[in-house]
Amino acid sequence: MSRPVRVMIVEDSLVVRQLLSHIIGRDPRFVVAAAVDSAEAALAEIERVKPDVISMDIRLPGMDGLEATRRIMSEHPTPIVVIADAVEDASLRISMNALKAGALTVVEKPTGPASASYEHLADTICTQLFIMSSVPVIRRRNIGAPSPVRAPITTSARRGPFEQLDYLALAASTGGPPALARVLGGLPANFPAPAFVVQHMGAAFMEGFARWLDGQTPLSVKVPSDGETAEPGFVYVAPGDRHLAVRIGGVMRLTRDPPQGGQRPSANVLFSSLAQSAGERTLAVLLTGMGEDGAAGLADLATAGGHTIAEHASTAVVNGMPGAAVRLRAARDVLPLDLIAPRILQLASLGRAAS
Repeated sequence: MSRPVRVMIVEDSLVVRQLLSHIIGRDPRFVVAAAVDSAEAALAEIERVKPDVISMDIRLPGMDGLEATRRIMSEHPTPIVVIADAVEDASLRISMNALKAGALTVVEKPTGPASASYEHLADTICTQLFIMSSVPVIRRRNIGAPSPVRAPITTSARRGPFEQLDYLALAASTGGPPALARVLGGLPANFPAPAFVVQHMGAAFMEGFARWLDGQTPLSVKVPSDGETAEPGFVYVAPGDRHLAVRIGGVMRLTRDPPQGGQRPSANVLFSSLAQSAGERTLAVLLTGMGEDGAAGLADLATAGGHTIAEHASTAVVNGMPGAAVRLRAARDVLPLDLIAPRILQLASLGRAAS
């Protein structure tokens, strides 16, 4: 039998720290190796404790969770799960920037046992800690600076610019927020097609994620309404716990249809709907993430004549989703992250070849 996963809890509230210790400690997969009340204490203890995964609060006295994430990923690379207040805008901004600095995912801070959502939140926290504890992380230096691309580039039969590009669709899971920010941040305000995004994240965070992403790209980012028609210049982020499908004419439908592969929203739903409504006029990108969501939908799009891109394993935080697309031969291009936006611009007739 494998040893329990060692968890370090970083949380300044004694009540929440005890609650997290109870939630994690009752799960036989874990042992609470340390529970500290500040980032400074975490940095002082991490070498001795050697946790497999860290539960990180964001609003901390002294050094906040963002700076703590930067320091840990630079000095003691360890998987970090951010625990945040979904209703506080300041916490959401810090949380999204912590993901950009190397944290793997963000989950909602638990409420007391009397709350109706307590067991669901407790299960989500334990699931994410367990999954993320096995993600290999690397030392991060000069966070935010683009790294030189030396990865191999794979392209199938090369396609020139679209005669007409109607839609851009992107999907990601673990590691997705900074990857989406990098790609969308490389597109100009006059990009000729509306963009759609599926990001696997807790429903409570999606509005905040869209606001954060809006500050990372010249395009306008929003969560759409059911029946809204997509327009160029906008990025439409699938809302929490709703599938996003795009019908003929760019009409967006938000549904509570059953999850696909455990996911709602599902990248497969988005990509497959575009394959049916505008296949050969769609460009789709599958980025970093666990599992296989998006691979089958990307294959549908490729069959329908769309152009498909998967992130190369060398830059994906987790190569599950893009790797599944590559195995299905669903990706026409397999590119490192920094080459995806230039390739999109080339295909949209807005830039020179990226490779």
